[in-house]
Amino acid sequence: MGYTSNSGSAAGSPRRASASALRERPQAQVLIIGGGINGVGTFRDLALQGVDVALVERGDYCQGASGASSHMIHGGIRYLENGEFRLVQESVVERNRLLKIAPHYVKPLQTTIPIFSTFSGILSAPTRFLTHKQGKPQERGAFLIKLGLSMYDFFSRDGGSVPRHQFRGKEKALAELPRLHPGIKYAATYFDASVHNPERLTLDVLQDGEKAGIGSGLPGGSSRASNYVSLVSMDSVSMDSTADSPRAVLLRDELTGEEFSFQADVIVNTTGAWVDLTNEAMGAASRFMGGTKGSHIVLDHPELLSACGGREIFFEHTDGRIVLIYPMGDRVLVGTTDVDADMAQDAVCTEAEIDYFFDLVGHVFPSIKVERSHIVYRFAGVRPLPRHDDTQPGFVSRDYRIERRERDASGPAAAHGGKAAVVLSLIGGKWTTFRALAEHLSNDVLRELGMERKVSTAKLAIGGGLGFPDSEDGIQDWVKKHMAPGLGADRVGGLLTRYGTRAEDVIAYLKAGEDRKLRSTNELSVRELEFMAANEQIGHLVDVLIRRTSLAFRGLVTGELLNEIAEVLATQLGWDAAQREAEIQHAQQVLLRFHGVTVHSLVA
Repeated sequence: MGYTSNSGSAAGSPRRASASALRERPQAQVLIIGGGINGVGTFRDLALQGVDVALVERGDYCQGASGASSHMIHGGIRYLENGEFRLVQESVVERNRLLKIAPHYVKPLQTTIPIFSTFSGILSAPTRFLTHKQGKPQERGAFLIKLGLSMYDFFSRDGGSVPRHQFRGKEKALAELPRLHPGIKYAATYFDASVHNPERLTLDVLQDGEKAGIGSGLPGGSSRASNYVSLVSMDSVSMDSTADSPRAVLLRDELTGEEFSFQADVIVNTTGAWVDLTNEAMGAASRFMGGTKGSHIVLDHPELLSACGGREIFFEHTDGRIVLIYPMGDRVLVGTTDVDADMAQDAVCTEAEIDYFFDLVGHVFPSIKVERSHIVYRFAGVRPLPRHDDTQPGFVSRDYRIERRERDASGPAAAHGGKAAVVLSLIGGKWTTFRALAEHLSNDVLRELGMERKVSTAKLAIGGGLGFPDSEDGIQDWVKKHMAPGLGADRVGGLLTRYGTRAEDVIAYLKAGEDRKLRSTNELSVRELEFMAANEQIGHLVDVLIRRTSLAFRGLVTGELLNEIAEVLATQLGWDAAQREAEIQHAQQVLLRFHGVTVHSLVA
């Protein structure tokens, strides 16, 4: 992650109310460290069980690996080759569930695999299956892909909501997608699902958890979460601790620099690829993780977008790596790499990876030229994979496990009578299975606390997915119903896309006062930014650009936009002129360093 700073909002701002709630009542039954989708999902699940739970994230929610995904909700057809049948079954079940409980963000995704041979790979497949070694790349032919898709359909048979796969010969395949490589022999098409707004889905899950803790009678509620709060170390318990007091951790507000102690009976480490570093900070070094870096680029390329025909193109590149070309609105996402990560370095998309992406596009669309001028955004993240030694990165399990450790109360803590704190570390995990993973992890926590599960999340709608229209006609009816002076169809439709049915709350807020659209974009208004500042824990200007909206992802950030958003946020978050300018510079630095985007400042 690596791009927090202390140039942020004032301690008394609305956003820092989240950190204040932790400082004012510095204890909980459970403390979750890490605000990616798995930590946030566990926070929601525990809050719904009535657990007094707190969560801290050192950066912004969904800033790390969760925000650097391929934007897919999928069963993982290629995991069949690894023999991970349990994971595939769980994944397709969870995919189908998310289509129902988060329909505002999770949508069916038609996927086509171009195939260049019939029987290739049959002899090498058993070796890959048994040893998880890539060996010399050998293309998977139609026979193996047909077998895999048939198994995939089998796992999807119960509760499935997507069609079964289809095979096309060369003639029909090229009739459907005429820009595909003329050397293909077949094309296989099946359905998975996509999530175009993973950051906002994570925020919806978080807010569900926060709402579940309201009315508990506890100061700040029984579920509290704050971004831009990091774990510093284990800490001595206070002098008035009893033998039943848990050991404390030392936390730091990354926006104000203030440090404070926080006590919990159970600590849940969901920091992804940083799990080992987090455990080390708590005085119990571990060697669980062996993450790999995955990069992507986003292209503004109408020709390539048209060639995809609205489908994800999912295929094996010449090096054996499974890659994708994925239309998203009016942009095209291309990814991904899978290389061992150096945790001492920031995860960024390199020039060599960009060359690799151009090569893979040429592999299936040889008549389409892609240049660096088409790139509007790039991103990279470190997958939270288990330590894998000699296993090829592509064959490392995407399944998850939970490691339990009991931290002995020693040193200063023991002198004051502190008891041991249980630490549960999450190893692995993927976007698609976050709900099931959170349920599993929460069950382990409930056992530690001696509590019973009260609520299942299997059929519980997430945030703005509650009551979301189930058809295009239904969406149009919803939009017409919520139109008002100053809120035309395009604006209301944009709010429904961004918030799901939670857009009703936003629309009510917009109507409650004078509003105007920003000069630099038709997608935001002054009052919507004020709503975000009051309700969505904005810590930095860049949070709005990357995670509260998709403006950066689509290459729509300008110097005028930076200045205009900063001006509105400054009033809401208590930034003075120097802080406002620092936030603009911080946003420029983040966009350039991590996303290859140059945004020039306006000249006064």
